[in-house]
Amino acid sequence: MMFNKLVALSASVVLLTAAAASALATAPPKRVAVFGGTGYVGSAVCERLVKRGYSVKAVSRRGVNPKPNDEILQQVEWVAGDATDPAVVKDVVSDADGVVHAIGLLFDVDSGLGNFNTIVSGSGSKPGEASTYDAITRQTMFNVIDALEKKANNPIAKIRGSTRTPLCFVSAAEAGWPQVTLGSTVEDKLAPGWLKKYLVAKRAVEARLTSSSAIRPVICRPSLIWDWTKLDVLPAIPIFNIASALGVPFVDKTVRVETLADAIVAGLGDDTVEGVQRYMDMEKLQKQLN
Repeated sequence: MMFNKLVALSASVVLLTAAAASALATAPPKRVAVFGGTGYVGSAVCERLVKRGYSVKAVSRRGVNPKPNDEILQQVEWVAGDATDPAVVKDVVSDADGVVHAIGLLFDVDSGLGNFNTIVSGSGSKPGEASTYDAITRQTMFNVIDALEKKANNPIAKIRGSTRTPLCFVSAAEAGWPQVTLGSTVEDKLAPGWLKKYLVAKRAVEARLTSSSAIRPVICRPSLIWDWTKLDVLPAIPIFNIASALGVPFVDKTVRVETLADAIVAGLGDDTVEGVQRYMDMEKLQKQLN
């Protein structure tokens, strides 16, 4: 009798183990929403997420795969949407396990240099009439944060004991000028007006991110982002890199787009990664990922 019970118990354990393994094998991949997914950085992030088994939803004004023949990017769900609309953002992040914000522009409509975005933007995008730094950077990101905070306060989320949602934000190395020697002086005395407004929006987002209890913020601060196709910035790359190597405190080494994208993906998946990530941190994250 005892022997039969042991056999039955062993069989039950085997069945339960097999069921658990099957459940794990068929569990859906984690879902990540990428705002600005058609852009230079966003599309690189989408590609890496898909390769690592994530289910990816990419949101942009166009909502069209920037590389229609790319088999990897064909697996992304491309969504046309305006991230300045809170309702759109709420719907996108409702089932997301992680979020990436890669929306941005170097020259807004008020800078007087908006037409140059078609040259300096990796995706060749041109700002619309309402595309200010405040709207494109601060407002869209605040919409994401608001949506994630409301989601975290949902009674169901509280019952499940949901952890903080990882949210990766592409900021700028210059946002850290106040924390480095001579940085504030360079900004006050030498920075053009458009750059100061650009940094105001970036810093507003960073401050809001670090104050939220519903979010695990991963704030990437690259300087110039590049690859060998970015002919507009290639001449400046050695200047930045040499200045950084010589110890000029307000100039950071440049960051390849592959490094930034890898760092974002690594930051999403590693619960120990949090806060500001400078170029050296992003390089470490890339090595961990690969």
